[in-house]
Amino acid sequence: MKLDKALGFHAQSLQLHARRAEVLASNIANADTPGYKARDFDFREVLKQQSAVSATLKTTHSKHIPMDSGLVSAAEMAYRIPSQPSLDGNTVDSQLEHTAYAENAIQYQTSLKFLGGTIKTLRKAITGQ
Repeated sequence: MKLDKALGFHAQSLQLHARRAEVLASNIANADTPGYKARDFDFREVLKQQSAVSATLKTTHSKHIPMDSGLVSAAEMAYRIPSQPSLDGNTVDSQLEHTAYAENAIQYQTSLKFLGGTIKTLRKAITGQ
């Protein structure tokens, strides 16, 4: 039995939610920074891409780029399109960022609960309870 398959996508989901929380917190922290461009990534698309890639990839040559699962590459990050850009060039919409941060936190907690339930079930199966 492979542990990755038993845990499902929730392990990857936790890593991506944590990374998204960092990005959103950075946006919130820079809400008053002139010229700051708010960034985010499409969580579903990144999770789908990472789920499609086998976890058993290995680098066989020194020039191969190592797979860094759970992290979002700069290519997957995008700038938000502001609904009302400010005069100083800042594109952070505080209300939008706070809402996205709260939603991300709830999704993180949900994945954590599913993962905890799966681990509890596996533990019962192993101990024969």
